[in-house]
Amino acid sequence: MVAHSGLITVMDRAARKAGQRLRRDFGEVQQLQVSRKGPADFVSLADERAEQTLYEELRKARPDWGFVGEEGGTREGDPAKPRWIVDPLDGTTNFLHGIPHFSISIAVQEPKIGAGHGEITQGLVYQPLTDESFWAEKGRGAWLQDRRLRVSARRDLADALIATGIPFLGHGDFQEWTAIFAAIAPEVAGIRRFGSAALDLAWVAAGRFDGYWESDLKPWDVSAGILLVKEAGGFVTDFRGGDQMMERNQYLAANDALQSKLHKLLAGALRSRA
Repeated sequence: MVAHSGLITVMDRAARKAGQRLRRDFGEVQQLQVSRKGPADFVSLADERAEQTLYEELRKARPDWGFVGEEGGTREGDPAKPRWIVDPLDGTTNFLHGIPHFSISIAVQEPKIGAGHGEITQGLVYQPLTDESFWAEKGRGAWLQDRRLRVSARRDLADALIATGIPFLGHGDFQEWTAIFAAIAPEVAGIRRFGSAALDLAWVAAGRFDGYWESDLKPWDVSAGILLVKEAGGFVTDFRGGDQMMERNQYLAANDALQSKLHKLLAGALRSRA
C-alpha cells in the first residue's frame, strides 16, 4: 500500500462519509427537495447535506483551517494556515437527472503569498458510485487508490479523446466554445462532455481522456483536478499557454505532446474571432 500523508487520509474519510449519503440520496433522486440557485443551476438537499458532512469532518481534523465550499461560501480560519476548497457534488445536474456520473472534490490550498492564489498541495476527487478515490500530493505523484497514475502517452491528435464542458444557460461564452470546438473536433478521435469538471481532470490524470478544455469554472471545480493532472505528468495552462488559469478562468490540460498541439488549434480559433 502506498504511503500518503495524514491529510489524504482525512480527506478520503470525509469524502467517503459524504459519499455514503450521496449514494442513498441518488437512489431517491426523484424525492429530493430541489431549489433554484440561478439560471440552470440547481442546488439539492443532497448537495447541502454533503457539504455539511464534509465541513464537520474536515473541521474536526483541522479546526483552525478556513473552508471554501460551493454551497456555504467562505468560512474564515487562521490566515496563516491552509484552507479547504470543497465541491460537495460536482455534477449536480447529472445527479438530479439520475445520471450516475458525479464526484466530490477536496483540495488543500496553502496561504497566499503576495499576489495570486495560494498553492494547492493536496487534492482528492471521489466518485461515490464507482468508489474511485483519485488523489495527489505535490511532489508525491497522483494515484487511484494505491495505483500510480500517469497521463496518456498518445502523441497524435488523430488518436486522442478530448473532454470539455459546453456552455449553457447563464454560463460560459458559447461563441468562443463553438470556435474552439470547430478547430479541435475535426482533428481528434472524439470529444466528450460528461458534466463533472473534477472527474474530467481526474480522468486526464488517469489517461482515460487524452486532453481537456473548459472555461467559466469555479476554484472548487478544478483545484484538486489540476494537481492530479500535474502530478500525473501532465500540463495545465490557460488558453494563452500560460499559468494564469484561475485569473483568466481558462483550463487546457493534456500530456506534453498533445498540450502544444491542442494549444495551437485553440489559439488559432481564438485569433480567428478577434
